[in-house]
Amino acid sequence: MILTEEYLQNLLDKTLPQIRSVDGCAVVLEGSIAEGFGNSSSDIDFLLVSDGEADLPTMPSLLFVDGRRVEVRTRSVRQIAEQFSAVTTAAADRPGAVAEDLLNRCQRLLRSFPLRNPELVAKVKGMMSFDDFSATARDWWAHAARQSIRHALALRLLGEEQEAASWTEAGLLQAVKSWAADEGETYLEPKWLPEQLNRIGDHPLSARYLTLASLDTSGLDAAEYVTAGARLAADLGVTGAEPGPGRITVTRAGVTTWQTGDRVHVVRDRQDVFVLGDRAARAWRSLVFGRPLEQTLAAADAAGAPQAGPLLAQFLRFGLVRAAWQGDERIVPGLPLAAPAGDVTPPPSTARPVVGMDGATVADAEAIDLVPVPARRFGAAAMTLVWSNVLVENAREDLVGALDREQWSVAQLSARRMLRFALRGVLSSYAVNPLPPDSEVVRRLSLLPGGARLDTIRAQAPHLETLTIASGAQGSAALAELDGFVALVRGATGAERFPSSFDSSDGWRQTLEVGYDWLRLGAHLNADLPLDEAGDLLSSGGAQPHAASA
Repeated sequence: MILTEEYLQNLLDKTLPQIRSVDGCAVVLEGSIAEGFGNSSSDIDFLLVSDGEADLPTMPSLLFVDGRRVEVRTRSVRQIAEQFSAVTTAAADRPGAVAEDLLNRCQRLLRSFPLRNPELVAKVKGMMSFDDFSATARDWWAHAARQSIRHALALRLLGEEQEAASWTEAGLLQAVKSWAADEGETYLEPKWLPEQLNRIGDHPLSARYLTLASLDTSGLDAAEYVTAGARLAADLGVTGAEPGPGRITVTRAGVTTWQTGDRVHVVRDRQDVFVLGDRAARAWRSLVFGRPLEQTLAAADAAGAPQAGPLLAQFLRFGLVRAAWQGDERIVPGLPLAAPAGDVTPPPSTARPVVGMDGATVADAEAIDLVPVPARRFGAAAMTLVWSNVLVENAREDLVGALDREQWSVAQLSARRMLRFALRGVLSSYAVNPLPPDSEVVRRLSLLPGGARLDTIRAQAPHLETLTIASGAQGSAALAELDGFVALVRGATGAERFPSSFDSSDGWRQTLEVGYDWLRLGAHLNADLPLDEAGDLLSSGGAQPHAASA
């Protein structure tokens, strides 16, 4: 230790009166100073051990004593026994399954320095063999290194050399930590690795690691660095991450694919919707799961998405696909004692409107954009957008019929319905869902952002809501104005090609086809259907429920 026992005992005497301690407890010094690595800025870490069954808090108390920062933790003998048992059980099941905080707590206790009640300290340390713990730490670090190196090899195949080199650096640190643990150096915090290697002494593997610890100092390019790193990891005892063709395959993730028109959407965990640009969609549709990564890239090239490696790497980061080693073991890279591993969620797309008739708005051909609303609301808004356009067609039919019969009051009501249904579509295209009442849709346009077409829609809507129809001339003028307004709205919401639903059987068939695509997605996401009858369209597979078979 860098501090004398006398100094530590004195510091402990000043610390104990400031906390609620348990009579007869044992006290140990743990952490970097107990290991002999600390410096003048290091915490003084005291652990109080109660010889009982109490459920003591995990959170430490932070004190400042004689100019030093002092952390005090408490554990009961029962809690320590449970910690050791949990580590042993998890390690027997799978080395990487041991929680890092649990492993860290056990390591710090096993390597601690007793300050009070050494008999009780010996009792709790005797619950786990240090040799057994060293083997567990070795295998735990080796598992992390294996995953990192495998991930680096996958990224190199995908053309992401710099990122592959970064993961190789991480994998090498984990590999040398595994090797050091086998040498008895089990302290987990990576920042003290140089001190651990110094304590091990001169060794060829240490020297090789120090040469390759960083891409910048290795003298190699990124691709060469990955190969050299994988070779050193194997020499450090990390097996199962050797480079070779066909070893990395692409497998399924927890996603579903939905296509509306030509637009491809990928729904992750029923919560997030990603929309793919044209080139990204071609790469996605080319995927055949279970193929080696090399074949996957060749298939994307043949499907019109050449050099698709960066796109596939993005699919991998976002958790839309998985990589596996030799087809059966998923590659899950992580950085112990750092941010937890997991799928990346990018910032929501800023493309507007959010959804059009053909699908979510996409930025460009390479895009893999996160739709900026939850999946369920996206599905509901898309279904409502389609249904709003059906209602516009229905209201227009009513307006034309009323004008033909000179039913001026009916015509005026139908004109207002046509306007409000069109504005339902505008609000739905920006994922406003549930919608405001029809009486408020004109005013609620204020919720939407600025923009040339939206500003024009906002300017025209109040006038159209107050149209008077008391003659044929006024009716014809109103119909022309509303047709122009609907065209403007449909241009702004990507619904330019919406069929004339009630003009012919072919128009109604096209309307059902458009609606069915969105209803399927909405139902998958448990979104509220725009009307009860939509469930019948789902049940019939998109056909009219009473139509006779051909």
